[in-house]
Amino acid sequence: MTTRVLFLTFYYPPDLSAGSFRSEALVSALIEVVTTCPNRYHTYTPGTAASGTSNQVKIQRIKIPAHHSGLKDQSLAFGYFAWHALRLTRGRQYDIVFATSSRLMTGTLGALIAKRERCLLYLDIRDIFVDTLKGIFKSHWGRVIYKLFIPIERWTIRQATSVNLVSPGFLGYFNRRYPHKQFSLHTNGVDEIFIKTNSGAYSQLNLQSTATLKVIYAGNIGQGQGLHLILPELANRLHTRVEFHLIGDGGGLLQLRNELNRHNVKNVHIHKPMNRARLLQAYDEADILFLHLNSIKALRRVLPSKIFEYAATDKPIWGGLSGYAREFAQSHIKNIGLFDPCDIDQAVKALDMLSFQPTSRKDFIASHSRRSIKKRMAKDVLHLSSKYRARNE
Repeated sequence: MTTRVLFLTFYYPPDLSAGSFRSEALVSALIEVVTTCPNRYHTYTPGTAASGTSNQVKIQRIKIPAHHSGLKDQSLAFGYFAWHALRLTRGRQYDIVFATSSRLMTGTLGALIAKRERCLLYLDIRDIFVDTLKGIFKSHWGRVIYKLFIPIERWTIRQATSVNLVSPGFLGYFNRRYPHKQFSLHTNGVDEIFIKTNSGAYSQLNLQSTATLKVIYAGNIGQGQGLHLILPELANRLHTRVEFHLIGDGGGLLQLRNELNRHNVKNVHIHKPMNRARLLQAYDEADILFLHLNSIKALRRVLPSKIFEYAATDKPIWGGLSGYAREFAQSHIKNIGLFDPCDIDQAVKALDMLSFQPTSRKDFIASHSRRSIKKRMAKDVLHLSSKYRARNE
């Protein structure tokens, strides 16, 4: 008997995002995927069919209106996605709805579909949206929005048969609010493409040399990353030693550009998002890989997917992290220079602590392979399937 699984995700390859790549890794044969046409960044729009079948997976793509990553644009885009997803899935008789979500609402959409179709719901939670809202929006309207989403989160979590948390740092939040729920902990992991292309070749450099160090940051540029709060002053402080190359886009890009211009920064270069083949080449050409999270309390719980991606290389990693992500990096990743988010002096000291030679992280890669994580999650879904069959016999 075939188990019918609906995989619901707002991002899916060839779109660029951690959720997109995670989704692709989790999808296996005979799963129906409902997602969007690529829309993560308006500067990256690879052509793709609206729907089709790939490796026995039926993929239905919803073309949403163009947007520029602002809150209003994203809300309208999701509303369009939700409306069409509800229409496409009506009466399809699924056994399980698998919804992966960072901003809660894809999870809520999955809960609505599961309830309507009377099937089981597996939630994969990649961020604590309500907690993040509280940290980012400090105004009166921000508090109103925060209070509005609390009951939505509560209803969504309670509808789920199983809930997976991408970061173990989320456990405190969810255990306190939902003490009767059991949570699994399957993290993002290292994607196969980064494992296969890790050549181990690295040209040794000396921090005291006259060579300018090429620092690569790749990923979203938004409030969560807070690059506008660290890069302008840091880049100016290190203008004779470091050249930053940022690869990405997002809702915070304009603010970052304005701050760089205001500080007359000359050693930060911004590049449009690129596919992973080109990104791997950029990593290969880098001397240092850089990441940063804003100093928002809610972000102390997260475990960025970028940590796994960077750690699959042999390059030094330079990161502004706090909370669980910092603890994880200190415990598991070799040759990583850490500093408190937005702290310029600490960032300079962390740079000086890096070792500029090849760093083998084979043990980390082996224990955090996305392939093995995918298999463990698949077992969870199969367990749900047996529950569904027992319930309906």
